[in-house]
Amino acid sequence: MKRLSSIDPNFYATLNAMTQHAGALDEKVDRVVAEILANVRERGDAAVLEYTKQFDEIEASSVQTLELTKTEMKAAYDAIDPALRDALITARDRIESYHRRQIAEGWRYTEVDGTQLGVKVTPLDRVGLYVPGGKAAYPSSLLMNAVPAKVAGVGEVIMVVPTPNGVKNPTVLAAAHIANVDRAFTIGGAQAVGALAYGTQTIPQVDKIVGPGNAYVAAAKRRVFGIVGIDMIAGPSEILVIADENANPDWVAMDLFSQAEHDEVAQSILLTPSASLIERVEASIAKFLPTMPRKDIIAASLKNRGMIVQTRSLEEACAISNHIAPEHLELSVADPEALLPHIKHAGAVFMGYGSSESLGDYVAGTNHVLPTSRSARFSSPLGVYDFQKRTSLIYASPAGARTLGRAAATLAYAEGLQAHARAAELRIE
Repeated sequence: MKRLSSIDPNFYATLNAMTQHAGALDEKVDRVVAEILANVRERGDAAVLEYTKQFDEIEASSVQTLELTKTEMKAAYDAIDPALRDALITARDRIESYHRRQIAEGWRYTEVDGTQLGVKVTPLDRVGLYVPGGKAAYPSSLLMNAVPAKVAGVGEVIMVVPTPNGVKNPTVLAAAHIANVDRAFTIGGAQAVGALAYGTQTIPQVDKIVGPGNAYVAAAKRRVFGIVGIDMIAGPSEILVIADENANPDWVAMDLFSQAEHDEVAQSILLTPSASLIERVEASIAKFLPTMPRKDIIAASLKNRGMIVQTRSLEEACAISNHIAPEHLELSVADPEALLPHIKHAGAVFMGYGSSESLGDYVAGTNHVLPTSRSARFSSPLGVYDFQKRTSLIYASPAGARTLGRAAATLAYAEGLQAHARAAELRIE
């Protein structure tokens, strides 16, 4: 991992260069996706079947045959290892409990003249959930997306999951059963995003598409945004650990590994004022790395984008962290509450020596769909609020129509919009 010091005069220039990710949309990928989406929009089921055959090597007579049944999902649930089943249920229950506290309620207030203003909160009617398949199968992500949608009151959750060569991941199917997914189709890629966004003869159009995917899925979500809503365009995984001299170096090293093992462009950063801890963490990295099944990916990630930064103080480490705005931030210190007021930008904050990022990924109950690539400066974790929408309510009393109408008409005339002005004036007259 690259060693840096905050006292270096070029520190922030180096830091910026290291934290920037070449996440710009690949033009070649975008061209392919544009063609796929146009074809799905025009030809519906027929296009979906052709792309499923081309990319997943599944030849189906109809999209209906690609739909998973509730019976199939329940059978997967019954067949998986009981310990795994219990872990999925624990995760589901904790995610549900946490997200129930996010449910927003509508409100109104009445002004002196009787005019009422307020907000009506309603859930989305139908949401599409993209679940990666093949090598990357994440039942935990399914729960993190589907459970908040159900808590919000979404009418129908439709899952799409690719099954290359027809291989279905039983844990994903079991998680779909546990999360009470309403319908599921074994399709993936940009064609699945297009089917959800535009609707086909078999797959209904959704209001919003959520869930992670590869570069083609991300490009497709970008393109259909506006026709439907999307959750976010996620970048590579990130973890930043702020640690004091008493942090356990083995724990810190493994926490850095926990994000590095995702892929070669994931980013792991350690900030600490302790030179001693840096030496001990580096020793732990050297000790554990050869034992990791994904050691090549971890090594590449740490070499390409990993950093260990010696800071002047823990408070300075917080300021640097705010500049980076990491997806996951661990405060591996004796008194995390003392540092928390200094933290402004992070997707999730893990407080104290015992709070590993892994807990948030699976069973803490908080959502692991988090802003990446510095977007924690302006966005938030996925939650119930992403599956609810707000509608403004305006009830003008007769007195309010007169008082407000005069001001509205004056402003409308100033903007040259006479019909607006007259609509207000007629109610005064």
